[in-house]
Amino acid sequence: MKSIYFALIALSLYSCSPKPQATVAPPPPSLPVATIVSGTEITYQEYPASVEGTVNVEVRPQVSGSLDKVFVDEGAFVSAGQPIFKINDRPYRAQLNNALASQHAAKGALANAQLEIDKLTPLVENKVVSDYQLKTAKAAYDVAKANIEQAKANVSTAQINLGYTLIKAPVSGYIGRLLKKQGSLVAPADAEALTQLSDVHDVHVYFSLGEKDFVNFKEQYPGETLKDKLKQLPTVSLLLADNTEYTKQGKIDMIDGQFDKNTGAITLRASFPNAQGLLRSGNTGKIRLSLQHKDALIVPQSATIEMQDKVFVFAVADSNKVKKQAITIVGKNGTNYLIKDGIKAGDQIVLSGIDHLQEGTVIHPEKAVDKLTAVAKN
Repeated sequence: MKSIYFALIALSLYSCSPKPQATVAPPPPSLPVATIVSGTEITYQEYPASVEGTVNVEVRPQVSGSLDKVFVDEGAFVSAGQPIFKINDRPYRAQLNNALASQHAAKGALANAQLEIDKLTPLVENKVVSDYQLKTAKAAYDVAKANIEQAKANVSTAQINLGYTLIKAPVSGYIGRLLKKQGSLVAPADAEALTQLSDVHDVHVYFSLGEKDFVNFKEQYPGETLKDKLKQLPTVSLLLADNTEYTKQGKIDMIDGQFDKNTGAITLRASFPNAQGLLRSGNTGKIRLSLQHKDALIVPQSATIEMQDKVFVFAVADSNKVKKQAITIVGKNGTNYLIKDGIKAGDQIVLSGIDHLQEGTVIHPEKAVDKLTAVAKN
């Protein structure tokens, strides 16, 4: 009887005790999302470049001799035809005088030959002497006439060599290093030139594109031939060695005829105005080339995460579950990536708060400012 009594009491106490409350799941995190859009985007790529003057001339002597005078200093600007070096001309003046003397002698010999012909002509007509003597006189006249022509040629050569003793600037430009000083012996066969002269009023900037880059580059612009495409190319920028941008824009005006077998690259040339002479031959820098991407998909860099050399975004799938999706990047513009594969226009991605996000997590999407669309339109 007592056992029944205690059982009833225990049952009564159990029924009066508070029931355990059910665990309430936390709400899904609210994260900003945006819809992927496509649009035309321009990216910039940089290529190492070297600068050369439109004309780079080695100044060499054309006659041998002692360097008497140097009229200019290193780095000076000279105009075409301006004297820059003087070689001792006394030996060449003596050669010219000898050639002139030989020419005068040849003229005298021609006059004597003519006199001999004039003397023999009536004698032969009157049959006083045989015509053999007249023929001999005429042959001597022809030899004397040829000697005059040879003497004239020797005079001309001597005058040319004398003129070579004064070395003038072949083009306008800036003088390079003066490798020979006053008093040095110089000759045409010298291994080193006297100096180099660079016309840098305009400069040529040479850079190279790999085969893949070149194919992408030429497909950007209309035209049946490369010549037609060159006319459609936009201007390019030059970054100097200190990474500052040169103030003038250049124009690509030449594409090499073949690829380099060793590097697999092709050389292009861009021409830049350089009226102030700020650029010199031998300068280095980088050409900044613009590439246009049509129907490009744009993703902010901050909306991506990198793992094991791959880049991922978190796409919003059914039931607002997120899915980690690998993407392929083809370019970068500022803080935005241009995407080739992995996502498509119309997909939604999480813009921020992805550091601790896991695959399959349910989120509460919050529409962010439509900045992807704004970027695409720009």
